[in-house]
Amino acid sequence: MPGRAEGKVVIVTGGARGIGAAICRLLAKEGAKVAITDILDEDGRKLEEEIKEQGGIAKYYHMDVTKENEVKETFAQIAKDFGKIDGLVNNAGIAGANKPTHEITEEEWDKVMAVNVKGVFFCTKHAIPYMKEAGGGSIVNIASIYGLIGNADVPPYHASKGAVIAMTKNDATIYAKDNIRVNAVCPGFTWTKMVEDYIIKSGMSIEEGKKAIASLQFGRLIDPEDQAYAVLYLISDESRNVTGTTLVIDFGYTAK
Repeated sequence: MPGRAEGKVVIVTGGARGIGAAICRLLAKEGAKVAITDILDEDGRKLEEEIKEQGGIAKYYHMDVTKENEVKETFAQIAKDFGKIDGLVNNAGIAGANKPTHEITEEEWDKVMAVNVKGVFFCTKHAIPYMKEAGGGSIVNIASIYGLIGNADVPPYHASKGAVIAMTKNDATIYAKDNIRVNAVCPGFTWTKMVEDYIIKSGMSIEEGKKAIASLQFGRLIDPEDQAYAVLYLISDESRNVTGTTLVIDFGYTAK
């Protein structure tokens, strides 16, 4: 049987590790040709080899999402290598400074916005022409539950993910006529390097941190693969009538 993403060419930003790597592995397993993009070259190349060894198709590209020319040139190369682009997962993101709003510097604010918001803008901007040429496509933006609720921490991150959700809905309405769908996934606390760093900076041990975070989600700490399956659904034709939606994978955190 063909895979759920068979024949699709999908770019994944921030694809070298964490949720991004899980997305790349699953999409490749389900038949997609995956363009792994990141600035973590060693991790990215290792992932490319891992996917190839397992029979998948993948290629790593060094790309900084904050640099428009780099995005434009990388996407052109991906289209040349694979023949088209019909999927994009805007996953690259950083947490940024964890201070009250009145203590955040302009530099700290701009650093988060450059990756989490401007990066989504640049990648969407330069993917759209290829998707129009392909007759349609699917864009999945990785937002966060922190774009939906407040938690008295990381103000730039909250603001950036709220912006990504708004961009998702607006772009969905702009490009529906072109058969280009735009959706967002909002992960809850998922075990990644970002969450591990968050725990370490809080002063807790890893085990204490895991328990504390899991307690917010009815005892569950979510795996990156759980987020990857949400992305797979939105990239696949199974979701052909789904656009402008926000899929929350948080095991009930935001339901309380």
